[in-house]
Order: sequence, then structure tokens, then C-alpha cells
Amino acid sequence: MALFSVSNVKISGVSAALPKNEVSNFDIEGISKEKVELLVKTVGIDKRRVALSDTHASDLCFAAAEKLLDEMKWKREEIDVLIFVTQTPDQQIPGTSMVLQHRLGLSTTCMTLDVNQGCAGYVYGLATIANILSSSGLKKGILLVGDTITKLLKEGDNSTVPIFSDAGSATALEFNTKAPDMHFNLMTDGSKFNAIIARKGDTLKMKGHEIFTFGLKEVLPNLEQLLDSCGSVKEEIDYFVFHQANLLLNESIRKKLMLPKEKVPMTLSKFGNSSCATIPLTIVSELCDDLGSRNLSIVLSGFGVGLSWGTAFVNFSDIRCPQLIEVD
Repeated sequence: MALFSVSNVKISGVSAALPKNEVSNFDIEGISKEKVELLVKTVGIDKRRVALSDTHASDLCFAAAEKLLDEMKWKREEIDVLIFVTQTPDQQIPGTSMVLQHRLGLSTTCMTLDVNQGCAGYVYGLATIANILSSSGLKKGILLVGDTITKLLKEGDNSTVPIFSDAGSATALEFNTKAPDMHFNLMTDGSKFNAIIARKGDTLKMKGHEIFTFGLKEVLPNLEQLLDSCGSVKEEIDYFVFHQANLLLNESIRKKLMLPKEKVPMTLSKFGNSSCATIPLTIVSELCDDLGSRNLSIVLSGFGVGLSWGTAFVNFSDIRCPQLIEVD
């Protein structure tokens, strides 16, 4: 069972970047005004950010990392590990994490790792880099999580185009013996791998009903099992940040957990579903001011493609959180 805790690792900063190019679901061609209004009401997505053809997930993550490292005044040679989580790498070979190590000016002694993960990617990436820092003696790491998933969409496919968006993020972590434990509960069901799939050379296909049923069935017990294992209750948590799938699914999960709206920040209406980047994007967009003013206990929950899902319970304190970055 992938239910575990990680000691001595602190999140020190979070940043996020978006393409400047904003599109509205009300401008989609070939759909009547009535159908668009119903679609927006159901999925909760009004506007989305779409990367230009020459902008990649690595570019968005690079912009987020540059801003964060500069504001934190971290020396580039002190970063020991870089992990890049994406489903849309720059190329098949080599891994994009290696390219980002060079672009960011990190030392050749920095280890790099590419992780192919989607909707649960931020939670999986956080668990991976935290475990490395906790157990290895390495001191500082940066987690880059992002996708330009719109490059995999077929024009005119109204089951995917009105939903997906592009974004990138950077999270700085460091070894700290005074940091509260991080707690994780990670799960996978590969038998349903084709519920969201883009075969090589093809566009993205999604079975929306199957994903909805999966989310309703699996997220709540995964989250409750995690809180149970670390002796916490929902009422003690400051915020619950969920993967921004769609409004109907996210609201159904919130209501099943009986959580007040003010504890569940959402960014669907203005940014859409940016795959693995939705959790850090929501943190930066909605919680930035709060992160800089007080200590927060936050539950992070990602679920979707794979199928994979996972929850993290993390304490945030003294966090550097730059304002959202826009990339041409």
C-alpha cells in the first residue's frame, strides 16, 4: 500500500506560469449559443489558456522556475535535484528534465528525472522529490510540473477542446529537520488506461462518464484514509486543493466530503483543466497572499489519467509565492 509519510522536507516556494493567449468557450465555432451556455454551466470553464505552437510545457515551467529562484535568491549550484512532470515533453529523446537543467543554469552535479504523469502528477511528483531529499542527503530540489495538453486536442472535438488548457509550475523544496511530516496516499488502476488516452501520433480521446464515475468512487476514500492514518480530521484542514477536472465532478466531490466552498479554491472558470498543473496553479492563483501571512495545512488531491489518483497532506509555512507569470 502506497500510504506513507516523508520527514525533514519543507516546501519553500511555489510559482506558476500561463500562456498569455486566452480563449473563451463562447467563441467556439459550430456550437449554438444555448449549447455553449449549458456546456459552460456544466463544466464550469469560461476561459482557457492555450500555448502558441512554439511554446512548450518546458517553457512555462522554465519561466515559473526562473521567477521563483530569483525571488528566493537560491544559488543555482546549490540545487541537487530537478524533477520534471509532464505528458507533453519537448521531444521523445532525451528527457526534457536534462534540457531544463541546462536552461536554468544548474550544476552538472544536479540529478534530473522525467516523470510521465497527468492529473495526479503534482502529488506524485511531490512524493518523489520529497522522498529523494529526505533519504539521500541532498539539500535542495525543484519540482517542475506542467503540460501543453492543448497540442493533443483535435479541432472540433467538443468533448475535449472546451475543457483543457496549458500551464506550468515550479515548487522549491529543501531538507529541513524542523519541517512537519508530509503524508501521501497514492493509487493506480491501469486496467482503465484507455479512459483518457492519446496514442502515438494521435489526438486525445476521453471517456467523460467513466472519469466522472471513477472520481466519485475513489477520491473520497483515498482522502479519508490518508487523514485517518495521520490522525487528522477534515475540520482541522485550512484548504483542500483538488485537481481542476470540471465543475460537476469537483462540486460532487466537495459535497460528498461535506466541505464548505471557502475551503475548496477553484480556478476552472478562468483557467480550465491544465492537467498536472492545476493544483500548483490554483495554489498560486487563489492562496498566494494567505501562504505568505500564516501557516496552513493543505490537502492536495489529484485524480485522472492512468487511471491514477493520490492525496497529500502538507503544511505550508513561510512560503515564497510570486504572482502568476504570463508567457508570450
